Amino acid sequence: MTKIAIREALLPGETVHSRLALARELGFAGVEFAAEQLEERIDVIDEALRAQGLVASGLNMGETDGWVSADRARRQSANDRLREALACALDLEAEYVTFAPQIGASDMPDLTPFASPMDLQKEMLIWLLRGFSDLADAMDAKLALLPLNSGKTAFLTRLEQADQFCREVNHHPKITIAASAGEMALEEADIIGCLKSHLERISVIYLTDRGMRLPGRGGLPFPEIGQALRERDYRGWLVIDGRASHTGREGSSELAACLDLLRDCGLA
Repeated sequence: MTKIAIREALLPGETVHSRLALARELGFAGVEFAAEQLEERIDVIDEALRAQGLVASGLNMGETDGWVSADRARRQSANDRLREALACALDLEAEYVTFAPQIGASDMPDLTPFASPMDLQKEMLIWLLRGFSDLADAMDAKLALLPLNSGKTAFLTRLEQADQFCREVNHHPKITIAASAGEMALEEADIIGCLKSHLERISVIYLTDRGMRLPGRGGLPFPEIGQALRERDYRGWLVIDGRASHTGREGSSELAACLDLLRDCGLA
């Protein structure tokens, strides 16, 4: 049975309590939180989750990157932030931490014929995943590699590539994949087939439409996606993501309509 959540940033409201109250009212089972500066908010988020009977589906590193950078200080900063996120995931009993290893252009040197910038980045990410897998185990949270479209990164753009990194760490149960329907629409020739092929290692699917809009605003085949997930008995999280057109009361109505659409597609 799938579980549906929403990113906190999409929920209208002035406080964590009001936003989570709306999430419960709309019918979400969980909320995903941004990992940035989360530690100082842990207590109030935990209180609000308990008050509304919701759970933290996971944490999202957002635009934080640097894990495969040539700059040692930048790598260390990214690693420190990932450790903090895993600690916060433990505190909130969140199931996963989503991260994109690189955003933008690579700063790796070209050491061809010894190694290309891409070769160096791949080796660096493998070492990082091997090192963090034990910590993720201890924190009981999955690390979810998020492929982005080639306009955002040249490094990790397809689920097949993310799956290869899972294989490089012997399919460690805490090293998984995050799939964004909106990102896949720009990179994958067959979204449905791609999801089916890699679903076993996917821990979270972001339900975004074309143009990174909310589901139902860009023409992606969500009924077919829902059917594919039911056929394969997907039990991970589904998270509504994308750009909302409205805020406040109109934003609440837009999210309700979006959730109704997903229910009709068997996704909620």
